[in-house]
Amino acid sequence: MIDLLGASGDRIALSFGGRTVRFDELARAVAGVELPAGRGPVGCRAEADPVAAITTVLACLDRGRPVLVGGTQADADRIADALPAGTGLALTTSGSTAADGRPRIIARTVESWLASAEPLAELAGLGPDDRIAVTGPLAVSMHLYAALHALWIGATVTDDLSTATAVHATPTRLARLLSADTPPPRTAIVAGAALPARLREQAAARGIRLVEYYGAAELSFVLAVRHEPGGGADAGLAPFPGVEVDLRPVDAGLELWARSPYLALDVVGGRMRRDADGFATVGDLVEHYAGGGMKVLGRGESAIITAGATVLAEDVEAHLLALPGVRDAAVVGEPHDLLGERIVAVVELEPGTRLETVADAARAALNPVELPRRWFAADLPRTPSGKPARGRLREDIVAGRLGTGHPQPFIDRRNA
Repeated sequence: MIDLLGASGDRIALSFGGRTVRFDELARAVAGVELPAGRGPVGCRAEADPVAAITTVLACLDRGRPVLVGGTQADADRIADALPAGTGLALTTSGSTAADGRPRIIARTVESWLASAEPLAELAGLGPDDRIAVTGPLAVSMHLYAALHALWIGATVTDDLSTATAVHATPTRLARLLSADTPPPRTAIVAGAALPARLREQAAARGIRLVEYYGAAELSFVLAVRHEPGGGADAGLAPFPGVEVDLRPVDAGLELWARSPYLALDVVGGRMRRDADGFATVGDLVEHYAGGGMKVLGRGESAIITAGATVLAEDVEAHLLALPGVRDAAVVGEPHDLLGERIVAVVELEPGTRLETVADAARAALNPVELPRRWFAADLPRTPSGKPARGRLREDIVAGRLGTGHPQPFIDRRNA
């Protein structure tokens, strides 16, 4: 048994929706869970009741049963024979470019998650006195990890941001926290390939310690950096403790490979790219900062080939997110007879912001090759992890479900 409860007695372990559960109460609840008969995986629907979900997950891990987080028992029975030996956690995930929305299952050992617990606690300065907020459903791996990590260090897991001392969040969620009038938690742990500089600056201005990391469900933590309030300029990400990285040339740039104790076992319904030396990759590209750190550019599969040039969607999105009035942005390529693919931007706008104004501002921020040729203002469809669902957007654009868009005169003169 691997002990995931880092405290005992009457300390608060869980606080969700005003309901609190002490560590001793949680331990008793875990011992009392009745699991399905047999030794196969257990389905755990994590969307409805986070307290019940965490209790079920802990009970499965306590008794050595694989647990499918985010799936039904029928789903668990269906994948039982496909799970590799040693699976403790089976995590549903859908990539940001998946058009059909069908989840892949990341199979991993419990040890592969717990191995990163102590390094993350040290990097973020977290301890038993913290109240750590999760900002999304536990079926999403980053939120489940946040909850289990908090319990492992003896801290409280909560959904109450007003009392939290630390929070796990996506860049979009962080932006909303920073724009709110209420005081944010003093520490923010943020996952994302490229955090906009303006969010780092806003976090520093509000006295927030910012831990920025890059990872993937298959790889767990890969790169990270801690920004202290009042710290220096961004120097890029460095390997997370215990991770070896290898940058390998591909047609689109440098592909990031990682070797660490944190890697998953395999991907059910997909494939995990590994080599004989134990390195693995999900296809993300990186570039070096002058100071030696790294910047993650995004998935090589999201590259847009337009007029013979390769444009990375995430790179364009980072520029758009820095424009006034842009709350979020997604960039995709749509088929085009002349260009091969035409760059299209879909943006979520702040109230009162005009799409034409944003498109005009982008002309000054982007080089001509990267400049979107069509624009749409719409709410972005998202994957369960909160990322823009580019595949669905691409389908909607091609099918005309977003309308005709906003072609600009300066774009039309370029024979878009």
